Amino acid sequence: MKKMYLSETDKKISGVCGGIAEFFDIDSTLIRLAWVILSIITTGFPGLIAYIISALIIPKRQQNV
Repeated sequence: MKKMYLSETDKKISGVCGGIAEFFDIDSTLIRLAWVILSIITTGFPGLIAYIISALIIPKRQQNV
């Protein structure tokens, strides 16, 4: 089963959009653009809250030592 993780390599703030893009195997720019458009349409606040919650809920990838 495929799991979603915060991106370690493709991140601007916390890696949420990069992790979503890696999970769905699409360009992270499209995810970021969709997130910005969603935030603008919903007057910013719900998009910001969703991003913060996502950053807290989506786990970081475990490093194999």
